[in-house]
Amino acid sequence: MANTEIALKEALASIEGATGVALVDYTSGMALGTMGGSKDFDLNVAAAGNTDVIRAKMRTMEHLGLKAEIQDILITLSDQYHLIRLVGGRSGNGLFLYLVLDAKRANLAMARHQLRRIEEALEV
Repeated sequence: MANTEIALKEALASIEGATGVALVDYTSGMALGTMGGSKDFDLNVAAAGNTDVIRAKMRTMEHLGLKAEIQDILITLSDQYHLIRLVGGRSGNGLFLYLVLDAKRANLAMARHQLRRIEEALEV
């Protein structure tokens, strides 16, 4: 089992093309931990904004009567991938991992696989 700091370090170090990662509480919009980012890319602002993405998708699923659980949400930009992975299990209720990838260097399939592995080992 990995704590927040270990999980974020592992994501940033082991996922090809990762430039930033955060663990976020989508009920409050607060980042519980961040690593990476830059002066031009504030992970705290991005984390708070992506809580709206999660909430909107959950509302839409509720209106549609969908019972499935969200695994991840992918946002593709011209030069980045933004991957949002909801944290499962009892300890992860209301949390998501947010990963920013350089689209030129990242292997999206491998990034999803590795982020899922990190999420499964995360102990909050």
